[in-house]
Amino acid sequence: MANSNAKGDRRERELVNALDGAGFAVMRAPASGSATERELPDVLSGDGETFYAIEAKSSAGDPIYLTGEEVEALLFFARNFGAKPRIGVRFDREDWYFFHPADLHTTDGGNYRVKKEKALSDGTDFDEFVGNSEKVTLDEVGDDGPDQSVLDVLSAFERGDLDREEAAAMLE
Repeated sequence: MANSNAKGDRRERELVNALDGAGFAVMRAPASGSATERELPDVLSGDGETFYAIEAKSSAGDPIYLTGEEVEALLFFARNFGAKPRIGVRFDREDWYFFHPADLHTTDGGNYRVKKEKALSDGTDFDEFVGNSEKVTLDEVGDDGPDQSVLDVLSAFERGDLDREEAAAMLE
């Protein structure tokens, strides 16, 4: 491979274009990573109210690892810049998912890891990240079942105490 960073660069540009399409002002840091002595995030974006410093990582399917130094640099920059730090991860054939660094698994060596399963189950998807939707979990929805009055009407119908039209009228 001529450039081992080509896929990562392509993914960063993809993220920049998606954020731009969602109405965010966005720029890709041209000298992020090892290209400069200053530690810069991969992407800076904002919508006039919320600003993000994003470290973007992609993988074919293996867990994504970040060094402790990468995460510390992101946190330092975000704090000084006034942005929210986020780790953006993209696995092949999946969308972008976002995490606050504190929500990532910390390895024994002080590095950070994101598994694909974790991204899909716990990550903030792109639509939620840009404010187009809000994640609702099954726990939040709850499963209290139908009201007792609905159960009473259905029981009465089942016993033959009500005909179909009477039951339907009572359930409206």
